[in-house]
Amino acid sequence: MKGTVGELGEFGLIRELTSRLTTTPAVRLGPGDDAAVVAAPDRRVVASTDVLLEGRHFRRDWSTAYDVGRKAAAQNLADIAAMGAVPTALLLGLVVPADLPVTWASELMDGLRDECQVAGAAVVGGDVVRGDTITVAITALGDLRNSDPVTRSGAQPGDVVAVTGWLGWSAAGHAVLSRGFRSPRAFVEAHRRPEPPYHAGPAAAGLGATAMTDVSDGLVADLGHIAEASKVRIDLRSGDIDIPTQMSDIGQAVGVDPLQWVLNGGEDHAIVATFPPDVKLPARWKVIGEVLNPSALPQVTVDGAPWAHAGWDHFGDEADAE
Repeated sequence: MKGTVGELGEFGLIRELTSRLTTTPAVRLGPGDDAAVVAAPDRRVVASTDVLLEGRHFRRDWSTAYDVGRKAAAQNLADIAAMGAVPTALLLGLVVPADLPVTWASELMDGLRDECQVAGAAVVGGDVVRGDTITVAITALGDLRNSDPVTRSGAQPGDVVAVTGWLGWSAAGHAVLSRGFRSPRAFVEAHRRPEPPYHAGPAAAGLGATAMTDVSDGLVADLGHIAEASKVRIDLRSGDIDIPTQMSDIGQAVGVDPLQWVLNGGEDHAIVATFPPDVKLPARWKVIGEVLNPSALPQVTVDGAPWAHAGWDHFGDEADAE
């Protein structure tokens, strides 16, 4: 559809966006009423929310609207999976300037819809409003299916630390884009569209995971949340963490140790969890460390030594640029 969202108007834009949506059996009432109705057989609803701001979390010269939609949905649906729940629904709050092309908003919705389909969820409603800066606010919902939520506070000394999914790929892609390049494409695409292993969260709960989170702010930073909540120390073995040859090549080209990306880089939304040592983990899980008795800070160490580099902080100096 040609034209701008201002020319189309609020209700015309809503009709355009909702016309692109699909549904799932969990959606009892979708967009079009005062609120949506989503089945919650477990009688508990897992909920998470996040906000993406243009210029801080995405750039239109780096990512298409479709990319932004996929990324916005992925980072919220990953939070649901990291609780051991199955994603069911997503709500969108969208702030856009009046001169934004309608095609951009439509492609954003296509990205949200398609990522939801990957996770088995659906967009069920939301709101649009005019503003100076594009802002994408997402609320994701999920169902525990009669399982207990896997929180950050259950890790026990003796547990192993295991991860599934990509680590450092988004950060490497960001480094490539920051230097004006668009390849290696796999890493650039990992930054534009993360691929969380949604199935792994509920599966880990079924395997007896004691604590779990997705890697959104960096492996060390996110495991730090588990260490703090569980009152334990976590030690990572760097030699057990895979670093692809191509990532090493990128690091050499830009003068960065790729281990920095693997340990500090966020937005891959891998799933990291702690498990009792006798649990037999599927091949998709890689054991990369262990949970130890609490000691003096820092609570997360690498090869037994403090790791001085922090992960992502929305109020830190590095948060001023995408």
